[in-house]
Amino acid sequence: MGRCTGFRASGHRFDVPEVTFCAGPIAAGVRGRQHLAMPSLFRHLLRPLSLAGLVTVLVVGLSFAVQRSGAGLSLLLLAVFLLLFVVHGWASMPSRVRVAAAVLQALLAVVLVALQPRTGTAPVLLVVLVAQLAEHWPPRFVLGVALLANLAVYAVLRHSGFSQPLLVVLLYGGFQAFAALTAHYARSTALARDDLARVNADLLATRALLADSARDAERLRLARELHDVAGHKLTAMRLNLRALAADPALAGREGLVLAEQLSGELLADIRQVVQSMRDDRGLDLATALHALAAPFPRPKLQLQIGDGVRVADPLMAETVLRLVQEALTNAARHGNADTVWLTISEEDSQLRIDIRDDGQRAERIREGNGIAGMRERLAAVQGRLELARTAQGGMHLTARLPA
Repeated sequence: MGRCTGFRASGHRFDVPEVTFCAGPIAAGVRGRQHLAMPSLFRHLLRPLSLAGLVTVLVVGLSFAVQRSGAGLSLLLLAVFLLLFVVHGWASMPSRVRVAAAVLQALLAVVLVALQPRTGTAPVLLVVLVAQLAEHWPPRFVLGVALLANLAVYAVLRHSGFSQPLLVVLLYGGFQAFAALTAHYARSTALARDDLARVNADLLATRALLADSARDAERLRLARELHDVAGHKLTAMRLNLRALAADPALAGREGLVLAEQLSGELLADIRQVVQSMRDDRGLDLATALHALAAPFPRPKLQLQIGDGVRVADPLMAETVLRLVQEALTNAARHGNADTVWLTISEEDSQLRIDIRDDGQRAERIREGNGIAGMRERLAAVQGRLELARTAQGGMHLTARLPA
């Protein structure tokens, strides 16, 4: 197993959080693979909306339990509703499974209203369902399911002999609208906050690259000045010293010989410094990449950069940044991943970027706008992108760029 150590770029102009560097093979252990799904489920159940929904469904179950007729069947159907509630909200489930769970939840809620029309608590299940729908689905889908379910409840209440079924449906419809709007705006606010944090991190990462690029440019300017000005004058001085040494009147003088020797050593030192300044190029990708990943509470970035890997071209560095940014976003939003492993190495005179996550994608990979944007950016620098899935269902991206 490789060893991971923390590193903070304290000498860098921009202070960013600690980044984890891994000096060894990047691969999930057997135990990690076996337990990937359970933390994801626990996180889902511990969300505020999930907890509120679970408590509400349990309270509805208590109201069913005290009824003398139909309690057993009602509790059984409610248990199925509760299971579907968990499945519906779990992001790792395929979309078609979650849609089926939502439809079955609506049907079960209507059936429970029919079985327990006098308790007055069964319609609360529709409030829970609509709030859950509003968090995960477009408004049109939410409105359609809510309208059909409420029409069915109205028919059931009217058939059960309620004197004012419309008033009951409108009352619970108001609760549903309030819950749906609350969930929708909470979700929108969370997404806007995440987007703002990512944009801020993007700016910090870009600023770090620009600062490094400016330092590289200044270093090259100084190298040229040393070579063109100081080197030229030292060469002229050596030639003059040699001319003086050739004069019979001055030949053999110890001071003149020493001056000529020192000027030669100084010229060699300057040339060595100039060469070192030209060779010491490369942008600080590590700091910029972790500044990019800083706003993501999850997944955690683990970074491994091969020895001698340098990216001097700002456009190439910007391409790497955007590639990693999109991979982190996909891992957080679609893969529900805990960790992203990023490896940057040189292979066959190419820069190779390997990005893997431990997400749980139940569906096949769909190339949306994000992946298309990756391909376009890589194509602009004569690079290419390969997509695959890990054995555990995570995403594996491999990009190759000219070194």
